[in-house]
Amino acid sequence: MSEETKPTTKVPDGHARFLTTRQMAPNEKGFVGYETVWEPFQKEATYETPKKP
Repeated sequence: MSEETKPTTKVPDGHARFLTTRQMAPNEKGFVGYETVWEPFQKEATYETPKKP
C-alpha cells in the first residue's frame, strides 16, 4: 500500500519582485523540491578614486 505513487503535477513558476521559484524534478524517493533564484537588490557601481585637492 505504501508503494502507491501519485502522478506529480507541474507547478508554474512563481514570480515575485526579486525572487523566482521553479519546481525541480522528483528524486529517486519521489520528493519534489523547489529551486529559488534571487535577483540582485541593487546595482554595484565601480569604485573611482577621489581627486586629489
